[in-house]
Amino acid sequence: MLTNLRIENVAVIEKASISFEKGLNILTGETGAGKSIVIDSINAVLGERTTKQIVRNGADSAKVTAYFDFIGENVIKVLKELDVEPEDDGSLLINRIITADGRSTCRINGQPVTVSMLRQVGNELISICGQHDSQKLLQAENHITYIDSLGGTDTLLEEYRSIYRKACKVKSELDHLKRNDSDNLQRLDFLKYQIDELERADIQIGEKERLNNEKRKIKDREKITSALYSAHNIISGDENTSGLCDDLYQLSTFLAQLSDYDSEFGEYEESVDNLRYELEDCLGALNDMMSSYDDEEYDIDSIEERLDIIYRLSKKYGNTEEEMLETLDKLKNEYQSITTSDERAAELEKEYKEISKQLRQTASVLSEKRQAFSADFEKQIMQQLSYLDMPGAVFKVDFKAVEPGINGTDEVQFMLSANAGQEPKPLSKIASGGELSRIMLAIRCALAESESVSTLIFDEIDTGISGRAAHKIGYKLKQLSSGFQVICVTHLAQIAAGADNHLLIEKRTEEGKTFTLVTNLESEERIKEIARIIGGDVITQATLSSAEELIKFFDNP
Repeated sequence: MLTNLRIENVAVIEKASISFEKGLNILTGETGAGKSIVIDSINAVLGERTTKQIVRNGADSAKVTAYFDFIGENVIKVLKELDVEPEDDGSLLINRIITADGRSTCRINGQPVTVSMLRQVGNELISICGQHDSQKLLQAENHITYIDSLGGTDTLLEEYRSIYRKACKVKSELDHLKRNDSDNLQRLDFLKYQIDELERADIQIGEKERLNNEKRKIKDREKITSALYSAHNIISGDENTSGLCDDLYQLSTFLAQLSDYDSEFGEYEESVDNLRYELEDCLGALNDMMSSYDDEEYDIDSIEERLDIIYRLSKKYGNTEEEMLETLDKLKNEYQSITTSDERAAELEKEYKEISKQLRQTASVLSEKRQAFSADFEKQIMQQLSYLDMPGAVFKVDFKAVEPGINGTDEVQFMLSANAGQEPKPLSKIASGGELSRIMLAIRCALAESESVSTLIFDEIDTGISGRAAHKIGYKLKQLSSGFQVICVTHLAQIAAGADNHLLIEKRTEEGKTFTLVTNLESEERIKEIARIIGGDVITQATLSSAEELIKFFDNP
């Protein structure tokens, strides 16, 4: 259970340390004093969504720390799944910091965790029921969620949804094939034309570069030929002159003769010989190029025509040869897919028929379980409503069969007749704020047996309630607190009087700044606060006596 909540720089609360106890914890105070901020702080530390607006004006960050004692096995299981080590004494410390720029930092037992991880743990610690839940109760689309949550059909619903999603996927593909069937013939003709065009072109990787090189050779043929023969003549000579190779050979001979008289010329002879060998290698390369160049026949028109084909196709199918060949593969695959679409459609028809059968069977089982639970659920709710000062109320769970959807083949709506003799009608059409509060509490009491959490929070569950009904709700919360730690924000004396731990939320202004204070009230202070709730600012002996009587009733019901 939650034993301590420390709040720093959250909205108008600069700093507060709130101690909670077993049983019924009541929070009271004037409207706007900050009771909702305490609940918002609890939501934040449980990992619920929050914004930077929660940070007190002028502060760098808001910080909420919650200390829990005697955590249950479900909490320990989740902690271990998240690789967070639980404490041996069963305690748990959660900390969350929200900075002024909206960033959030979370820790569990000092270990950093994500907001999502924090929420998983929070779901096993506390369940909060507020005004928002009463509004959700008015929306018929939420009613089936209550039935599945309370009736334990969540697992079966997930199994159904898995089949439903598969059926939707198959149906979507089948519809796509049928929708495109009329366009397939025209598409096949176009694909065949594109495939033939690319295959006739016989695109080769690197061909464009090779052709451009050949084109450059043809354009520069005269210049290349002249350079080849000139270089060849310089090295090998002609009928009128000796070449470099002959000159170097003679030079080498003379140097060899000189080396007999001076060894230094032997080194020069070796250098000249090496140079002559390199020139001979160069001469061989020139001869090879001249031979191949003379043998090659170039058709500039054919090259230009081929380059034009490649350029034209590149505009349609891809800039490079690689991209054009990839396009060809894609076109062939699409062609194959369309030509076999009839076979695929037949396969999908068969698959969809089998899945639809499985879907309806699962939906039927799901519906049976929902309706079986709902019959007992109706009795539980009417028993609770009868106690909560609605003795003639009739509560019904109305089922309507619909086509398979994400929630099955059931459309569920809660119906209510608040007075005897009236036909039950949808909650949204007849339920008042007070009736909604009591229905919400009745559902929460019905849910209590299956709750895994140890703390229940009711945020202004008393909306629209007064008189005897308020007293009944107060006593019902007191009963509930025998098995759970209950934290309740209320404006009603009949509910506040049942507190085992009464917390007063007050707003004060000092030096131009607004602060919220939280005080644990003792017996005399409790009587004064309940008297204030009864009579307002003017507290008389009569209101004090009434407050004392209310408290005594809960002490000795």
